[in-house]
Amino acid sequence: MKKNKFIYTLLATGGIFLATSCDSRLEVAPTQSIDETSALSTSKDVEVTLVGCYDGIQDVDVYGGAFQYISDLLGDDNDMRFGGTFQNLLEIYNRQMTNVNSSATATWRFSYVAINRANNVLAAVSVVDQAKRARVEAEAKFIRGSLYFELVRIFAKTWGDGDNATNPGVPLVLSPTRGVTDADYKARNSVAEVYAQVIKDLTEAEAGLPVSNGNYATRGAAAAMLSRVYLQQGNFAAARDAANRVIASNRYSLMNPFRSNFYTFLQGGGAVPAEYIFNIMVTTQDGTNGMNTYYGVAVGAIPGSAGRGDFRILPTHLALYEPGDARAEFFVRANNNNYTQKHLDRFGHVPVMRLAEMYLTRAECNFRLGTTTGAAPLADVNLIRQRAGLAPLSSVALADILKERKLELAFEGVQLHDVKRLRQSTKGVAWNSPLLVLPIPQREIDTNDKLVQNPGY
Repeated sequence: MKKNKFIYTLLATGGIFLATSCDSRLEVAPTQSIDETSALSTSKDVEVTLVGCYDGIQDVDVYGGAFQYISDLLGDDNDMRFGGTFQNLLEIYNRQMTNVNSSATATWRFSYVAINRANNVLAAVSVVDQAKRARVEAEAKFIRGSLYFELVRIFAKTWGDGDNATNPGVPLVLSPTRGVTDADYKARNSVAEVYAQVIKDLTEAEAGLPVSNGNYATRGAAAAMLSRVYLQQGNFAAARDAANRVIASNRYSLMNPFRSNFYTFLQGGGAVPAEYIFNIMVTTQDGTNGMNTYYGVAVGAIPGSAGRGDFRILPTHLALYEPGDARAEFFVRANNNNYTQKHLDRFGHVPVMRLAEMYLTRAECNFRLGTTTGAAPLADVNLIRQRAGLAPLSSVALADILKERKLELAFEGVQLHDVKRLRQSTKGVAWNSPLLVLPIPQREIDTNDKLVQNPGY
C-alpha cells in the first residue's frame, strides 16, 4: 500500500481520479487534467490506479483509524474515557454530534474518494493484462464493497431497525465520477440496496482474489469481510460458513503469545503477524496509524512508543478480565491513566481483521444454530481462552462467547456494531437510538438536495 505519485482531481462527493503515463518524461505538456481515454489506456495505468485505491483506504479518516475509533467512541459502554481536546471526537464520545462534525465529514469524503478510484479501475479493467485482470477486478470490488459496508453501518440505521427496504442508507455510486452533472447528485439508496451491493462485490471479490497476495487483499480477506456483513444481518449460517472458509484455508494462525499481534514495528520489524487477515500497512516512509494517534501514549519503559493519550481505559473495563488473563496484562499505566498496549507502536500496522475474530464468529453462529461446522463452539472458545492463558471451559453459553469476543477484540473497532446487532444499550443509550448514527455531512447536503439528513440533525 505504499504511495505512488498520482494526478488527483477531487470534485464533489466522489471526487475525480485521473492518472497518466508518458512515453517520454521530457515531453510533458502543462495540464491540470487528462482525458480519461489517455489516463487509463494501459494495463499499467489501471494497476497504478489500483494502488491508489489502497492509498485511499490507508487514509486516517478511513481504515487508517477512523472507522475503528468512531465505532469505539460511539459504542463505548464505560470501557474508556476521552480526555483529549478535539471537539469532533468529544462530540462523538458524548453522542452530541452536529451536522458539521469534521470526523463524519472527512470519513464520508475520503471513503467516496477511494470508492471513485475503485470505480475507475473497474471501468477500465478490460485493458488489464489477461493474467492479472481477474485479480485487479477482485481487489477493486473488495475495496468498494468493504467501504460501502462501513459507510452504511455508521451513516444509516442498522440492519433490522425498521424496514431495510425503505430506510435510507448511503448513495451507491458504481461508475467513475469524472465531471459533475445533475446525474451525479444521487439520493441515498436503501439500507437493503447497499447491503445487496456489498454482498455482490465481496462475493465476486472472494471468487477472483488469490489465496496469497502480498500486502494486498486476499481471498481470505473477502471471506472475512463477508462474515462480518452476514453477522451484522443476523444471517448466522452464512456468517459461520464464511468464517469457516477463512479458518479452513490454513493461511492464518493464532499468534502466541497474545501480545505478538501488536508492536509490529517496534518488536516485529514491520512484519505482518500471521493472525492478520487484512491490515493497513504503515512504515517509517508512508502512512499514519490513526489508532496510535489517539490510543497511544509515550511510555518511558517502552522506547519508541508514542501517541496523544486521548483514549484512556477505565477500571470498569479492566475489571471484566479473569485473573491470569494475558489480555488483562496488556495495558500500561502512564500519566495516572490506563492505556491499551495494542496501539502504542507509532509505525505499527493497523489491524482490520484478525483470525481470532473468525473463531469467535464461528463459535457464536454454531451455538445459535445448534451446529458444529468446523468445530464445536466450546472448542473454538477454548482455543481463544487458552491463548489468553485461561483454563478451558467445561461448557459454554452464548454469554461466554460474547464476553470472549468483547475482551479479545476490545479497542479494535467492533464495539458499536456489536451493540447494534445484539440489540444492547450502551451507557443508557439504546442500540437503535439516532444518537448512535453519524450525521450526513452538511457540506454534502448543501451541494446535493437529493440527500436527506438522519433523524436528530
